[in-house]
Amino acid sequence: MLTSPSPEGSLDPRQTHDADSSPESPEPPGSGRYMIMVVSGLLALGLGIGAAALPVPYVVESAGPTFNTLGQDGDKPVISISGHESYPAKGNLDLTTVVMAGGPKTPATIFEVFRAWLDKSKAVYPEELIYPKGTTAEETVQQGEIAMETSQENAVAAALRQLDIPFEQRLKVAGLSDPSPSAGKLQEGDRLTSINGKPISSLSLVQAELAAGNGAPVAVVVDRNGSAVTETITPTKNPAGRYVLGILLGSDFTFPFDVKISLDNVGGPSAGMMFALGIVDNLTPGDLTGGKHVAGTGTITADGAVGAIGGIAQKMIGARQHGATMFLAPAANCADVVGHIPDGLQVVKVETLADATAAVERLGSGQDTAGLPTCANN
Repeated sequence: MLTSPSPEGSLDPRQTHDADSSPESPEPPGSGRYMIMVVSGLLALGLGIGAAALPVPYVVESAGPTFNTLGQDGDKPVISISGHESYPAKGNLDLTTVVMAGGPKTPATIFEVFRAWLDKSKAVYPEELIYPKGTTAEETVQQGEIAMETSQENAVAAALRQLDIPFEQRLKVAGLSDPSPSAGKLQEGDRLTSINGKPISSLSLVQAELAAGNGAPVAVVVDRNGSAVTETITPTKNPAGRYVLGILLGSDFTFPFDVKISLDNVGGPSAGMMFALGIVDNLTPGDLTGGKHVAGTGTITADGAVGAIGGIAQKMIGARQHGATMFLAPAANCADVVGHIPDGLQVVKVETLADATAAVERLGSGQDTAGLPTCANN
């Protein structure tokens, strides 16, 4: 290409070309250089594909399937009751789930993570926020199964307590903190019988006795493999300033009839509240939902307290996709609810099983639900 003339009226010599400076002809396909270029391109492509398939330390959450606690899981009812009159219910009380890609069980690839970042219906978290470092795939499955089993027992207890059906509950040692004033004295599996001579009927009684002693040693009697064992333990203060025995507590329940929950391939504690609602509906004449479609999520304690869960934005999406018009959300999750509610879904915040039952009854009876508590009017 020619440039503008120089002040002297000649072409800029830096822009002139001779015959030898013209581009070289492309290499013929059979030449060695051509083959090197092809192989290099294929290697680069292979490296790119390999890099995209490498696992990365992130977890992707997306909306999972829902399960109607009043319906069937395959050929089995999700909830079946024997030894007590029950009333098969209609409508939907759906528990919601999330699908997890990533972690020790199913490592996520960079391609999956990048695609999730572009999808507003999915969430991406660093792996260590979901799974403690060093957790194995086997441990993840086992922890999910244990949490599900515990949530089912708590759901039965919460439902029966709400319906004033008596049952027996005994606290047991599920583990010891580190360090623990009970180390070498109490063991995992010990059932707590009494403290300072007072029969232990609830955790609140233990807490009240420790607080009243203001750090003084207490006499604890446990049932260990059928034998009564008495230990004197000096409680310590936890970071919250409360006196504790340094034990993790679980519960042993003895129910007056059998409640069986059948649900495959779902783990974790977040279905507890919806299990409890389903049990209440099955033990109560009529249909709690009035045939309406309700979904929700939340942990449950034996006392009926509803607790926070993870992945609530994705669970709301899944609930609406499967037809729910009302969603029961733990009050503790309100910060994650606001701004993520799908169109056509009314979200009701609940703190207890009683709150959840009242909301469903109101919807099922055809009453106006506009006044129910929401996360927007805390």
